[in-house]
Amino acid sequence: MAELPLKVHLTSHPIGLRMRRPSVYQDEKQLTWLHFVMETRGVLQVRLSQEDIPSGRIEFTTNPLYWSTMPLLWTLQTGNQYLDCKCRFWHIVHHIKENGMEEMILELMDDS
Repeated sequence: MAELPLKVHLTSHPIGLRMRRPSVYQDEKQLTWLHFVMETRGVLQVRLSQEDIPSGRIEFTTNPLYWSTMPLLWTLQTGNQYLDCKCRFWHIVHHIKENGMEEMILELMDDS
């Protein structure tokens, strides 16, 4: 019998995510996170996937949306949100771990 994927909603989030290279953030535990910028219903979202990335395998991006929107640093605040270095708040839409892969989606809050 096939096993169902194990999906766990996480409540312990990285304290800080600092950009190490374009498209790659690193948390306080030295874990690397790849990001993907999305716009859903006119709202800016970022999907972060925690992945082990060899330093020589990171591709650089030239997407103008990336350079104008992506912060150098996110810091966890109370209330399930991050504050970026541009003084914008990002709501944690979800943070899950499924089959050993961790994923977090952040959404730029309206008043930011």
